[in-house]
Amino acid sequence: MSDTPPDRLSVNPSSPFYDADVLARGVGVRFKGEEKTNVDEYCVSEGWVRLAAGKAVDRKGNQLTIKLQGTVEPYFQNSEIASES
Repeated sequence: MSDTPPDRLSVNPSSPFYDADVLARGVGVRFKGEEKTNVDEYCVSEGWVRLAAGKAVDRKGNQLTIKLQGTVEPYFQNSEIASES
């Protein structure tokens, strides 16, 4: 597996950009130089992230998100653990 995270990734299993293997490695996201822990989806090439909007949910039970534009820097949090196995 590559040492660079994918260009676009989502934590929602129903999304076409969901990848369980990549998420198992632990992907962290810096947005505009600040660490974000509530990222639902990101795209590096288009420069946006979708962040969870509190605890609000829609009528189907999916969490509401806000799309923000800016510099996105994904990285693997567990890169040293993944290289050992």
